[in-house]
Amino acid sequence: MAEADAFCLPSLLESFGLTALEALACGAPVVVSDRGALPEVVGDAGLVVEPEPEALAAALERVLGDAALDRELRAAGPSRAAVMTWEHTARGWLAVLQRAACASAHSEPSTRAP
Repeated sequence: MAEADAFCLPSLLESFGLTALEALACGAPVVVSDRGALPEVVGDAGLVVEPEPEALAAALERVLGDAALDRELRAAGPSRAAVMTWEHTARGWLAVLQRAACASAHSEPSTRAP
């Protein structure tokens, strides 16, 4: 994948995007849709656009036609991928669960009959 001119994932629904993360790790320029977790996975290390043919084509043209952008994305990808570890994911889930537990503990009991 490192030798790819670009990697494009025009998903309409993506729960995480391991293939986009793999492309980042390999240093391929990445174009993904703005759906699901893809914007969070890619961050500023790739181009995030609507999953419409025109938007995807324009983003791919930018990556393929702009050598400076190509170099920037190839350099940013591995750094971004290095942040997206299982430990990072587990810490994120723990924070969400702690907030949910705290919110639940502070909410008022339901007054509706079962």
